[in-house]
Amino acid sequence: MVQLVGSLRKELADSLSTCKVLVVGAGGIGCELLKNLVLTGFKNIEVIDLDTIDVSNLNRQFLFQKKHVGKSKAQVAKESALQFCPTANITAYHDSIMNPDYNVEFFRKFVLVMNALDNRAARNHVNRMCLAADIPLIESGTAGYLGQVTVIKKGMTECYECQPKPTQKTFPGCTIRNTPSEPIHCIVWAKYLFNSLCTTEWFPEETAARATASEKDGDIKRVSTKDWARSTGYDPVKLFNKVPVRQIKHGGAISEIQMWTLKLTTSVVDSKTSFGLCVPACPQEDSPVSGLKDQQVLGVWGHCQLFQQSVETLSSQLQEKGEGAELVWDKDDPPAMDFVTAASNLRMHIFSMNMKSRFDVKSMAGNIIPAIATTNAVIAGLIVLEGLKILSGELESCRTIFLNKCPNLRKKLLVPCILDPPSANCYVCTSKPEVTVKLNVHKTMVLSLQDRILKERFGMVAPDVQIEDGKGTILISSEEGETEANNSKFLSDFGIRNGSRLQVDDFLQDYTLLVNVLHTEELERDVEFEVVGEAPDKAPPPQTNQEEVNSITNGNKDSAQPSTSSKEGEFVTIFQLKKCKNELGDSRFHTHTHTHTHTHTHVDWGDSVQAFIFPSHQFCL
Repeated sequence: MVQLVGSLRKELADSLSTCKVLVVGAGGIGCELLKNLVLTGFKNIEVIDLDTIDVSNLNRQFLFQKKHVGKSKAQVAKESALQFCPTANITAYHDSIMNPDYNVEFFRKFVLVMNALDNRAARNHVNRMCLAADIPLIESGTAGYLGQVTVIKKGMTECYECQPKPTQKTFPGCTIRNTPSEPIHCIVWAKYLFNSLCTTEWFPEETAARATASEKDGDIKRVSTKDWARSTGYDPVKLFNKVPVRQIKHGGAISEIQMWTLKLTTSVVDSKTSFGLCVPACPQEDSPVSGLKDQQVLGVWGHCQLFQQSVETLSSQLQEKGEGAELVWDKDDPPAMDFVTAASNLRMHIFSMNMKSRFDVKSMAGNIIPAIATTNAVIAGLIVLEGLKILSGELESCRTIFLNKCPNLRKKLLVPCILDPPSANCYVCTSKPEVTVKLNVHKTMVLSLQDRILKERFGMVAPDVQIEDGKGTILISSEEGETEANNSKFLSDFGIRNGSRLQVDDFLQDYTLLVNVLHTEELERDVEFEVVGEAPDKAPPPQTNQEEVNSITNGNKDSAQPSTSSKEGEFVTIFQLKKCKNELGDSRFHTHTHTHTHTHTHVDWGDSVQAFIFPSHQFCL
């Protein structure tokens, strides 16, 4: 007879009490996951998160309360989880998982790693660290009512980067971070600021003050951002000084990164001549930019001017509407869009991110999917169930599980799919990763190679680049100061030409990539480089009612076009057909030819039709 401890076999229960697991992320999914782990019987858990708690988190991250606003998410999540199980041994890190301290040896001490992240860069990094350490990784994500969980194991399954991810079109609702790591975090923050300025909604700083107010405050009156802004006459300088700077201060400037940020912000806003809010003349730093106006990326001065102009226009609109008037944000309303563009870009600058054009900000700000607490809870539960399979030695029974918005034809919301084997063309998990990059060697600088191609596109953290020229020329070194003089030079200055090969090593990720250079002078306008053989930006659209198509995407730069309909005969892409055939066999597939000669292969019925609309690894928290 099988001996049980609670609902688990004794052997499995004993394993849970001794194994060590890592949870990466303590946000929407992370909070639910940490609670589930300690209640299931896991005793040795380490959790890491860079962010601090914001008021906007409290509607779905239930390990946090209003008294925790401004504190470390990882630390508070640990303290709250220990209330469920005081005997658990939980270690919390208020840090970035991409910090070099968390190297391959750090990952090797865990039996299992569970991701609860909200950006692709960190996902890529954890994927590579788990591959290097040969540790199973459970990847997860949500977008509105949709969610996904999958298992990644070196040599057995697809890794996170096996399938190329197109450009992002829609965005899951991100947290309003005190320490943003992606432009979308700044854009959501700017939209929140707009609502606070133009409606009766409270901005997080004021909400936190109200939440902590008590009887001892006496007659202190809490004033909303809108009321305060009105009292200043909507002064742009005062508004900027109050909100971005003070919000960073109240956000808990407790880390070295945040202290540096605070110092930078203060120096910027104190110097009105360089910041540009009150000076009529344009400084030299912003030279004229060619191209369409909406696609130009302004400098700090330009965004300060745009911020000032938009605030003045919005205040005029409010005054015209009279007492108690409100404005509703609309991406097609020029002043509202200008405000969000300027505010988000100034915040990006403060946190050392590349600023975005008005076109890019509009495309992101208009396509943000709200986060749903119940979706996070379901996905967190599925992560633990997949983890139990791994710890039971039943990796072959693990599945990619999709949570759909509507039941499929078999009335299922959760649809499991077999895990795919590694892709032979993956530039990460193959035995000898290799890519070909098409670029103009006479126009591509070394710094662009490092930042735009190796770091941004190929997800490296600290790349070292050596030219295979018979001399072993070091083009880029991760050691500070060694090759900085090369940054402003072109690749051709180092003899790099068509057919040159670059060996790129990232010792933190234990990852080596061979880059073949394909010189061309025929790239499209505003395109710096192309990866040869890369999938197109988006798969062919399904032949279905456009109203039934929702774009759900992954991380910082992903995209797909899944459908949540469950009609018979729904058309799917070739990539999706391949996955459906693997699961269902060929019997349910046939070719249908229309009178206008277009031929489509489609699925007659089956509970995998809806599930396979979603390519793997596309969601984020």
